[in-house]
Amino acid sequence: MASGKALGMSASLLGRILSRNQQAVTAIVSRKHITGARSYGATAAAEKELENPLKPPVEIKYTKLFIDGEFVDSISGKTFATYDPRTDEVITHVSEGDSADIDIAVKAARIAFDEGPWPKMPAYQRAQILNRYADLLEKHSQELAALDAWDSGKPYEQALNAEIPSVVRNFRYFAGWADKIHGRTIPTESGHFAYTLHEPVGVCGQIIPWNFPLLMAAWKLAPALACGNTVVLKTAEQTPLSALLAGALAIEAGIPPGVVNIVSGYGETAGAALSYHMDVDKVAFTGSTEVGKKILEAAGKSNLKKVTLELGGKSPFIVCDGADVDQAVELSHFALFFNQGQCCCAGSRTYVHENVYDEFLEKAKERALKRVVGDPFRSGVEQGPQVDREQFNKVLGYIKSGQEQGARLITGGSKLGSRGFYIKPTVFADVEDHHDIFNEEIFGPVQSVSKFSSLDEVIKRANRNAYGLAAGIFTKNIDQINTLSRGLRAGSVWVNTYDVFDATLPFGGYKQSGLGREKAQTFESTNMALGKLNINGVGVPGSVIGAMRTWYMMMRSTP
Repeated sequence: MASGKALGMSASLLGRILSRNQQAVTAIVSRKHITGARSYGATAAAEKELENPLKPPVEIKYTKLFIDGEFVDSISGKTFATYDPRTDEVITHVSEGDSADIDIAVKAARIAFDEGPWPKMPAYQRAQILNRYADLLEKHSQELAALDAWDSGKPYEQALNAEIPSVVRNFRYFAGWADKIHGRTIPTESGHFAYTLHEPVGVCGQIIPWNFPLLMAAWKLAPALACGNTVVLKTAEQTPLSALLAGALAIEAGIPPGVVNIVSGYGETAGAALSYHMDVDKVAFTGSTEVGKKILEAAGKSNLKKVTLELGGKSPFIVCDGADVDQAVELSHFALFFNQGQCCCAGSRTYVHENVYDEFLEKAKERALKRVVGDPFRSGVEQGPQVDREQFNKVLGYIKSGQEQGARLITGGSKLGSRGFYIKPTVFADVEDHHDIFNEEIFGPVQSVSKFSSLDEVIKRANRNAYGLAAGIFTKNIDQINTLSRGLRAGSVWVNTYDVFDATLPFGGYKQSGLGREKAQTFESTNMALGKLNINGVGVPGSVIGAMRTWYMMMRSTP
């Protein structure tokens, strides 16, 4: 076994890694409107605090559809309610877009692409505008974070200190790429002069989820805009508010009307219309595998539009023999419970080596009991409510299933308080591969722990799943790291850390976790079309004699 020193990963270094992860989502903001919270283990006090939610520190300014640079009512005049998951009370009513509104938004995006300045302007100018946009998002970070926390139930401090800075970073990163997208000159056997040209795809439909509303919008908007595309963004019906504010800021930044359009609505109406639309050139979706398959089918039945899908996950987190159990418990806890467990890459299958299994279970229970559950606007809160009643009931249903199928519940397992959609951090032990809680995506604060005895065994078991989005490994042993990281079929493998996201790193999955990659330099393959131009006419610079142009609607991307 290699020592921590030989790996360059001493106990103190591993501690700093864990500390950075924890600080990213629990940093304390010294603000007068935020007050303290307590762990759910202090049940009576915690439940009393839930009965008296704090007033969110934000004013709702925008509730209409954002089309062609203006906020407008839906064609039908319909609205729908967005709810506060702390109380299940209505926050506000938002215009409900459907197929008619999608048609108008797509038309605006098409005109902006075909006739407007955005795709034709110097790329450096686009970069300047996107950097101004990033500055405005940063300036309004408190409002944006509060809207996401109010809409989704995520801790305000998490949104403010981790998510919104990542939103800003994504726009600045892709602004930097705007004028660095190059083609190639290619020698040919025939002697023709040939070159490739990267051009924007056109009108991009983008459908985002409710778990990270503005961050997922940034993952899709930033690269598409940097490449010169125009966009119709469909928000999740549970969390429409932050994107609408971001739409207003886009115009203030100088993004031309029609380049960014935002339609609030339901998946079966607005989302389906966007996926089937004949004038949409590409659609990107983050959400469930079930819906992703429908979007892929819609693309095939319409105009064979390009598709990128970031779908579900059931990611393994593997604690090896010889691991520091205290640190392993802390990191596996973070990997699962972050964002109320509502994370596509959550480490929701915790495999622990038999030699440290009992100690791990005892300490995992202790850590779950110390988890601070409460009003997301209170300082120090780690876990707020689930996003809505449907998700709340789904999670409780999985907890019941785990008990009925024979998994051992060691803590949690029920709702917390009588108001809102709070669930006690839950830990199951002795979970078997056939249990539903070990196979299906729960999307909630439920940690499922299973014992293993060898690397071969855990690799086979970890890969025996429909998903392949991410995986986590915790060990000091370099041989274990190499064996597991090469053996696991996952798009991201984190070693002695978890949930490390950066604009420079590609993200996506294997198997039913999706198609294509987002972020990093992979944006060229998903947000641009590759053209080839052959010129016959030696000695005639710039000649187009006998020119032939072939467009490829899909570039090869990593599976």
